[in-house]
Amino acid sequence: MAKVGIFFGTDTGNSRKVAKTIHKQLGDELADKPVNISKATVDDLLSYEVLIIGTPTYGDGELPGLTAGTSAESWEEFMPQLAGADFSGKTIALYGLGDQAGYPDNFVDALGMLYDAFADCGASFVGATSTEGYTYNSSKAAMGDEFVGLVLDEDNQKELSDDRLQAWLKQIESSWA
Repeated sequence: MAKVGIFFGTDTGNSRKVAKTIHKQLGDELADKPVNISKATVDDLLSYEVLIIGTPTYGDGELPGLTAGTSAESWEEFMPQLAGADFSGKTIALYGLGDQAGYPDNFVDALGMLYDAFADCGASFVGATSTEGYTYNSSKAAMGDEFVGLVLDEDNQKELSDDRLQAWLKQIESSWA
């Protein structure tokens, strides 16, 4: 059984809360404690065969980071470190937080940006979820009728988050078996 690495970017703490909930659901035997991406290196991520990676989307579809107005470094500052990294043989499950009512034209775009970056590094992905039940105009995280990972809207559909998270974890559990 592979140990799962959980990494997240955050500013307000919502992505961190989701990461902690995921860790609690998986348990210490299966997953290491979640790590804020601002405190991680590419080698930290590469030390795992299976990764769960999360991000919120900021502003007009931006990765969290200093130019997006976060109080600390995050994914924006980490992304250049991925240049030349080889994630071949790594399995990644992504989750993203967004606000479909406030930002319908770039809903969870940062999730799509993470997908593209890690795909360019050779990673394999699990955990795509249906776009059904969301109302938005455009998203870099949507591929046809699926998002590239779990999408949570804590602003407008918080009551659906627990069920969505549980279903997603069940969907991806074969990745670490």
